[in-house]
Amino acid sequence: MTSPFCTIVPPHLLEHLAASDNPSVAAAARRTLIADASARTARVLPRAAAAPAGAPAGPAAPRRTIHDAGHRTALPGAKVRDEGEEATPDATVNRAYAGLGATFALFRDAFGRDSMDGAGLPLVATVHYDENYGNAFWNGEQMVFGDGDGEVFLDFTLPVDVIGHELAHGFTQYTANLEYFSQSGALNESVSDVFGSLVKQHALGQTADRADWLIGQGLFHPDVEGTALRSMKAPGTAYDDDVLGKDPQPAHMDDYVRTSRDNGGVHINSGIPNHAFYLVATELGGHAWDRAGRIWYDVMTGGTLTPETRFSEFAAATVAAAKARYGDAAEIQAVTKAWAAVGVPTD
Repeated sequence: MTSPFCTIVPPHLLEHLAASDNPSVAAAARRTLIADASARTARVLPRAAAAPAGAPAGPAAPRRTIHDAGHRTALPGAKVRDEGEEATPDATVNRAYAGLGATFALFRDAFGRDSMDGAGLPLVATVHYDENYGNAFWNGEQMVFGDGDGEVFLDFTLPVDVIGHELAHGFTQYTANLEYFSQSGALNESVSDVFGSLVKQHALGQTADRADWLIGQGLFHPDVEGTALRSMKAPGTAYDDDVLGKDPQPAHMDDYVRTSRDNGGVHINSGIPNHAFYLVATELGGHAWDRAGRIWYDVMTGGTLTPETRFSEFAAATVAAAKARYGDAAEIQAVTKAWAAVGVPTD
């Protein structure tokens, strides 16, 4: 099982910011890129999959621990809140704690899963990482959140879907273990966007037609011309800013981006499967986790994917999962129609 280093903000966006004419924005982006490079090369051992012996019987419950890095990079930092403890005066700590809980609740309530590994994996997070750090990441073992630079990015615990996105990388790590490169890497990112969006929708009790389908809404400073990091509803429209540049995500295979950057464009081409999921969820209506999310969950946990799975193979697996669970009904029609709309074959 690999332990990829997965960030919410893609390196191509940070590289663009690092070339900004604004010295403070450029410096913060360069510092973030350096911190990411260092964290990426750190060796991380995945936690044991099994819950500890003697764990109480009953409904699954989260085991959350929040640490404070104190604007340094040593992990995990000082423990500041443990499971069941009262809220602290630090809103960032409390948002991280709540976001871990919201993610745990989605997987438990919608899919009957006990944490990211299905066996009670403790949920560990570190806040206040480094200085002006403009990212959040999953390192194979825990979540890490920066405070942002205050000019482009705000606190990374603000959008609950960012927390859900990064924890969902742990879900992928323990299930399909999709290789973090090219199409399998884009699927890895897309699965995190899918479940990150579902975490937000579940927490808010939203139906698919009421959801904004944005990833990272509220993360940008108000002066930034953009609504979020990504849009599943309309990939390529999340931001268009003089400093950030323009959202490069495609929504169709005709516009697939071939690049050596960002592990073969994992944060860019994820727009294609993201849009397919959005189309399935809105076609079926209701709560997106009930049917569309269940199909994607069944694919991830069904044992049919390989680490090198490509878009067409994943699409075919969603068709098979829809048929296995729902038969020849509206669900399989919605899935087939959605993949056709983004130019991905299912047979």
